[in-house]
Amino acid sequence: MLTRFCALLVAASLAGCVSDGMRMVDGHVGNAVSLVAGPQGEPANVAIFVASTRRSEGAADDGRAHFSLTSIGVPLNHRAGSVERPSFGGADRRRHFTVMSKRNMDEPEFYGEVASHVSGRVGNSRDVLLYVHGFNTSADDARYRLAQIVADGRFSGVPALFVWNSRGGLFNYESDKEAATVSRDALERLIVELSHTPGVGRIHVLAHSMGAWLTMETLRGVAQSGHRDLDGKLGEVMLAAPDIDLNVFRQQVARLDPRHVSIFVANNDRALSLSSRIAGDRQRLGAMNPTNPEDKAELDRLGVAVHDISSFSTDFVGHGAFAEAPDVVRTIGAQLTAPRPAEAETQAVIDARGTAAASEAAPAAPSQKVETQPLAPLAAR
Repeated sequence: MLTRFCALLVAASLAGCVSDGMRMVDGHVGNAVSLVAGPQGEPANVAIFVASTRRSEGAADDGRAHFSLTSIGVPLNHRAGSVERPSFGGADRRRHFTVMSKRNMDEPEFYGEVASHVSGRVGNSRDVLLYVHGFNTSADDARYRLAQIVADGRFSGVPALFVWNSRGGLFNYESDKEAATVSRDALERLIVELSHTPGVGRIHVLAHSMGAWLTMETLRGVAQSGHRDLDGKLGEVMLAAPDIDLNVFRQQVARLDPRHVSIFVANNDRALSLSSRIAGDRQRLGAMNPTNPEDKAELDRLGVAVHDISSFSTDFVGHGAFAEAPDVVRTIGAQLTAPRPAEAETQAVIDARGTAAASEAAPAAPSQKVETQPLAPLAAR
């Protein structure tokens, strides 16, 4: 009985942790480049580029990705840290997060559209934020969570989402781990191709729980192929409540420059505590305690930045504070939007048809650098 109870609690709490939106938290959304205000009374829109290996998204059950561009409506009554969804009945787009539109596309069109969205942006607004969700998370929940993080963190770049083939069942932890493993090649291709997309600044990755394991495994593979920092394009790698064995993480991060990596830990994360017990009491990275001398020494040896969010837990389980606590989301946003002086005046000017487009873009200021590149065919990269 205890094992079954533990598995149930871990499964439920290791989910995407999307709240029902009923909690009211101080702080309103501020508009950013990625948050496009709608007509008066209508929700603001966040355009999210989605690569999915999930069968329900049209992908085959072989780890290959299917691509789309999805617009998520952020309601006017949105409060930081919440994902407003109906407790029952249909969603009202003026009060709830909703899918406003979705357009499927093939792979070359997907990257061409990313280039088109980047074109004309300046400085770190050319960056991409790639979100990798955790265990037992639906595609819609992952989209809503990313839209909420973009809004609350005031991210001004291009949001992207990798949806892997989670089965979405409470007792499917092991099969989800296998599904995540099958998705590594698709995630690696996505990260590498985004870094090759003309005009893109940096590729930032935010990964939660089991998605953090998938992300680190993927970046380890990228590093082994000789592109440790995506040829200068790798930005922040932020791991929220990472459900990763400590010894496994040591091997993963050893392949990367740890200065790119930050982890958000909480010693009161009950989901990771139970996950550790099920794994034979092997310590989970996300549950380490920086105030404990032994844990602190281990974390210091890793060389990564550590954010202790134990005091920001928003519920009994404490597994979703990275997105549900407004101050933590703002910390994530601050990391993503930190200025890079050398690129502050660099503008991307790309023609999505595949040709240089400097003459079609608004002229840059005299001191402004302009990146003008043709859109290389995908197969040639």
